[in-house]
Amino acid sequence: MSAISEPAGVNSDGPDSGSLSNGIPGASETVRLGFSESVRPEIPILLHVARSYSSADAEDLVQETLTKAFRSWDKFDGRYLRAWLLTILRNTAINAGRKRRPSLSGDSETLEQHPDSSLEASPQDLLESNDFVANVKKAILGLSSHYRNAVELVDIDGLSYQEAADVMGIPVGTIMSRLHRGRRQVKEVLAKQGLIGGEQ
Repeated sequence: MSAISEPAGVNSDGPDSGSLSNGIPGASETVRLGFSESVRPEIPILLHVARSYSSADAEDLVQETLTKAFRSWDKFDGRYLRAWLLTILRNTAINAGRKRRPSLSGDSETLEQHPDSSLEASPQDLLESNDFVANVKKAILGLSSHYRNAVELVDIDGLSYQEAADVMGIPVGTIMSRLHRGRRQVKEVLAKQGLIGGEQ
């Protein structure tokens, strides 16, 4: 399999106007070229993160992310481009996962081909698991933005410390510190809720 550096619609000549600017009134060639030049260096990291969600659909996920970013380009404040793009990618992946979530009414052949251990769990286990995940998400959302961004980039998006530092434009040591403090605050919230044991 050959390495792909850019998804369809973004090439050395800039975004394919048919795929990125379809239906976008007033999308001038200058805007398309400016967008292309800005996002092109970010494509490898977008692909890296997209593969952590779905290796088979990584290119499609990046393409959809770039399309959404292009449509919102006029709203972008010009700071932290990579973090902005990764947020769009993360939300797009989550929404795509919701749409593709298999239903229990699917055919039995499909369920047999892709057994899911959660089908063996009791309803109480599933409820508690879903509640726990919801509480973790809520605890992460409750962090101050610099701690939350560090936790999301490293623990959710799977970036290395160096990649997360590059995204946020800060030293690696600062990422490590923010990540440690963010994780500690999440643990404290979960411990107060009785969901995990306290620090020993």
